[in-house]
Amino acid sequence: MHATIPALPDGIHYILKSGIQLGEADGSLAGLLNRMEGTLLAAGMAALIKLGFGFLICLDLSESKAEKARHFFDDNFVIKDPNAPGGIRYYQGKILIRTRKPHDDMNVLIKFCPDPQALFIETSFGKQLNPVAIVTTEALSEAEAGRIERDPDEVDLVIRFKDTQAILGLAERPNADVAQLLIENLVQITGNFGHMFKFGAIGKNVQTAMKEFL
Repeated sequence: MHATIPALPDGIHYILKSGIQLGEADGSLAGLLNRMEGTLLAAGMAALIKLGFGFLICLDLSESKAEKARHFFDDNFVIKDPNAPGGIRYYQGKILIRTRKPHDDMNVLIKFCPDPQALFIETSFGKQLNPVAIVTTEALSEAEAGRIERDPDEVDLVIRFKDTQAILGLAERPNADVAQLLIENLVQITGNFGHMFKFGAIGKNVQTAMKEFL
């Protein structure tokens, strides 16, 4: 499953779950914290995914790491297309991650290369990749997520978990795959499945690249 959906580090899972569980010590806080769980998880997931890509493609990298970053970008986002200007175009998938549970408020929209014109910037060392333009993430409200989910121009793939606990539970099930989660009714996937495989490949490559950079 980790190859399909970028995983939050175990420590982040622990912090999120511990924060929600604080409400158990005080009944007056329980309702508020339960309502905040999805919002906190969405904000954390959005921030971590964006930070992860920003770390891999950073303007302050050494020459060797900058070369690795460029290869990572080329391998994952550059598509050769003789019909496109210059013979290439960029992967521009739009992935929405949310839950089925009403009022969870756990909605994250991920966009890859949303603005191709912003992918490169001029620096004193020449043209370089713009780390903040590779991927954008946004935590959405239920209303916003519902609106774009119905618009094929706004989203290519929707990954909908049963609830926030199904997402947090991935930390304890590192070997769970998509088929298993589908059978258990913990996740539903709709849209263009080609984007699911592409998303999975990018996620796997991010994990590999992180190990090389650290």
